Amino acid sequence: MNAESSAAQPNVAGNERAAAPRVVVIHTSVATVEVFGRLLRERLPEARVSNMVDDSILPELRENGGDVNAVRARWGDYARIAREQGADLILNACSSIGELCEPLQRELGVPVVRVDARMAREAVARGRHVAVVATLPSTLRPTRDLLLATAREAGREVDVTATLVEGAFATLMAGDAAGHDDRVAAALREACQSADVVVLAQGSMARVLPRLSAAEQALCLISPPLAVETVAEVLRGA
Repeated sequence: MNAESSAAQPNVAGNERAAAPRVVVIHTSVATVEVFGRLLRERLPEARVSNMVDDSILPELRENGGDVNAVRARWGDYARIAREQGADLILNACSSIGELCEPLQRELGVPVVRVDARMAREAVARGRHVAVVATLPSTLRPTRDLLLATAREAGREVDVTATLVEGAFATLMAGDAAGHDDRVAAALREACQSADVVVLAQGSMARVLPRLSAAEQALCLISPPLAVETVAEVLRGA
């Protein structure tokens, strides 16, 4: 390659990189990395996606009763680093710490998408009887609180039933995916019997949906695809 062509090529590549939005996804478990990676590639193939994972946050929340203030500074540091690295948008992949998003967005001046916000809006729009199924107690309470707050903002009344699938997440982290899926699928089937809509509180539970019937799947909401749709709309100015 001569000097002229070698000088021109970086300009073209640089222009392409400049046009490609950068999305940074902050995870609290490796279990969500593949899910969001696949969905973002499908919905935003032009985006440059990078991941930050801190798998110490969820154990800490389990031990302290879900007090997000204990991890607020640490998660904020990750978001600031993402901004410094040129993030056009930050996606928080963890429902347990969703309440941290709005304050940081105001501080950083970068869109920070809360993974479960859109799911909550759709859930309260579907019906009064909402069932929430989670595998972590640190996610169950914030998800229930978000649903109730979203219903109030929308002027709707909802009854929220919360179910914790004890031990399922630990089973998944121990490498027994089938054991996790069996437990979660059973809980979802039971919830579907009486609810207008069933909210899966964690992105890691998405893997279980193919085990359900078509009618049961139609009742279920899971946050990753809805969050990714929000990401696409924000980046494209919809």
